[in-house]
Amino acid sequence: MRKLTTIVAAAALLGTGTASLADDTKIGILMDITGPIANFIPPLQNAADLAVKQVNEQGGLLGGTAVAVYGDTTGTAQGAVDAAQKLVNVENVPIIMGSLMSGTTIAAAEAAIIPAGVPQISPTATSPAMTFLEDNGLVFRIVPSDNYQGEILAKMVMDEGIKKVALTFVNNDYGVGIGETFIDAYTEAGGEIVAEAKHEEKKDSYRSELASLAKGDAEALVVIAYAGDSGGKIVRQAIEGGLFTKFIGTDGLRDELLIQNVGADALKTSFFSSPTSPAENPAQQSLHDAFNAEFGEGADKAFVDQTYDATFLALLAVEKAGSTDRAKIAEALKEVAMAPGEKVGPGEWAKAIALIKEGKDIDYDGASGSAEFDENGDVGGYIGKFVVDGDGYKQVEIVE
Repeated sequence: MRKLTTIVAAAALLGTGTASLADDTKIGILMDITGPIANFIPPLQNAADLAVKQVNEQGGLLGGTAVAVYGDTTGTAQGAVDAAQKLVNVENVPIIMGSLMSGTTIAAAEAAIIPAGVPQISPTATSPAMTFLEDNGLVFRIVPSDNYQGEILAKMVMDEGIKKVALTFVNNDYGVGIGETFIDAYTEAGGEIVAEAKHEEKKDSYRSELASLAKGDAEALVVIAYAGDSGGKIVRQAIEGGLFTKFIGTDGLRDELLIQNVGADALKTSFFSSPTSPAENPAQQSLHDAFNAEFGEGADKAFVDQTYDATFLALLAVEKAGSTDRAKIAEALKEVAMAPGEKVGPGEWAKAIALIKEGKDIDYDGASGSAEFDENGDVGGYIGKFVVDGDGYKQVEIVE
């Protein structure tokens, strides 16, 4: 985290007092740096940093320097509110990329970001509750809603020939969103949920819940939770108790921390769903080449594509708006992300600003695909099926 600390400190110096330069333009980066998904963060921070670096190397933002100002939600609702309030009220950022977890994204939006009139674009928040926010057209995301992922997960399970499962999901926006949709879709398709438990986070033991879940004749345990919190503990304790041998999870569980904690052999029959990028996407290859050239590795980590794209879109929106006017940026975000327009891809900042100066429309197609926002700031997208491969995960299928 030394690199992150340095960046935050530098941004703070540039963003306050007499050290601020007139040609600096800040963007807020709200991430769950500490907390249950901390293991995901380093490559995602690199993705955001790469987007900012490319902008500054190719002409800068609004004719000056783009400065990323980071806020850490600590993986909690209150931490998200505190970090967002600082970004919008102290740092005066005109747009925020983030947050990552659904709960922190919604908390920050409702308490701080929407009241301040700041547009917000999340790369990973998937809760269906985001669709119905009274956000005045300010909140966007570039991954599909959990309503979609829950349906696709049910299809994956049925396609595996698994007709009976036990299910546990964490009691928060993320877990409830996918869990309830999965129940409806799976049972409608003919599957049977023989046992179900909604569980709380941050407990030391889930053995009582697991004992109840194991009483049926389930072929697998579906776990919708984070590997860095309840999800990882549930899988480990299920294995230790000899209660389940096959696990099915979503993106929160598709974390290398899970493999480190229970071992690849214990997960060899398991699979996981996660938002992904379209197959054979030249934009993705372009980003991955640039990412690995800059950082050595990590382009294939979960949500690198989405985090880069969301950051690049935020920067494009500011450039398109021609100022740090928050309302103009919110409108510009839709303009640069959606057809029609000349195609712009990852790293093509110089091309983008040239087109904008010529008064031409642009349409960013990113590593994670195109972002065609609906009236709620939602998008369609792709869900991948992942299996454990050594100390990481391998995508074996994409469902559009």
